[in-house]
Amino acid sequence: MTLPVLVTRAEPGNAATVARARDAGLSAHAAPLFAAHALDWQAPDPGRFDALLITSAQALRLAGPELDRLAALPVYAVGAVTAAAAEGAGLTVVKTGSGDAQSLLDAMASSEKTPDILWLCGRERTAFKARGATLVPLPVYAVDPVDPPPDWKALTTAPAILLAHSARGAARIAELAGCDRGHLSLVAISAAAAAAAGEGWAAVTVTERPDDAAMVTAAHHLCQKAQK
Repeated sequence: MTLPVLVTRAEPGNAATVARARDAGLSAHAAPLFAAHALDWQAPDPGRFDALLITSAQALRLAGPELDRLAALPVYAVGAVTAAAAEGAGLTVVKTGSGDAQSLLDAMASSEKTPDILWLCGRERTAFKARGATLVPLPVYAVDPVDPPPDWKALTTAPAILLAHSARGAARIAELAGCDRGHLSLVAISAAAAAAAGEGWAAVTVTERPDDAAMVTAAHHLCQKAQK
């Protein structure tokens, strides 16, 4: 039994995940439930900060020309994709986190000098513990809900696998799935995403790493299990 795999994240990440999943032999469907867009913002004086925290490649794709004013700041990036986007934007990445944003922030705050950190983020964002550091969030983009694609109902009335790349995304998936979700399986990028999805799913898998490759691997395992 080949289960459809619904990729719900915003573009351009959605297309990348669909391609990765199809390369892995999965029946992947683009079903974005959000769309990202740039916000108006102004870069502060970079001399006020010791580092730039980037937790999503969307911030770099949508930041616009103001980003150039921050090019002197060393970048701490969550994940290889974000780090590559930062380098592509002409920034200098000094550390790429292999876990979540909180673990990267913990590492930044553990230095001898308590850093002042500028965080380029989305309008809706997760709250992090600064651990004594000064963390200044600066929203440069927003991700807003959009209507599900026309084939959403057809794809979710039968067993399927849904990918939740964020806690907010997981909550939206749960809202659309409603209470009748016992035939649907969820792959969550984090424990927070799994918690936001709630109960009642056929299966919930939290990936070992918070990245796209791990999401696709988890979906592949669920498909193999369904075929047995």
